[in-house]
Amino acid sequence: MKPFLVYNALRLVLLLASLALVVGVWSLFSDEVPLLWAAVVALVISGISSWYVLARPREQAALWIEQRAERANAAFEARRSRGDED
Repeated sequence: MKPFLVYNALRLVLLLASLALVVGVWSLFSDEVPLLWAAVVALVISGISSWYVLARPREQAALWIEQRAERANAAFEARRSRGDED
């Protein structure tokens, strides 16, 4: 569970940092910052940057999910084979 939580926490931090950056830059050029558009721009920026910046944590989370799915599948097959024997 830890790699999955770490990856998602890093995504959240990256989104909040992107939002702070967008709001900061936007406020330099304008008196009013529309938060909806700033959030949309921050989502795009954080989505693109997470592809490159968070590649390793994403791979670790994917590996953890794959291993968990394999264990669940093995347990399901074991239960099913026990049920077939009865």
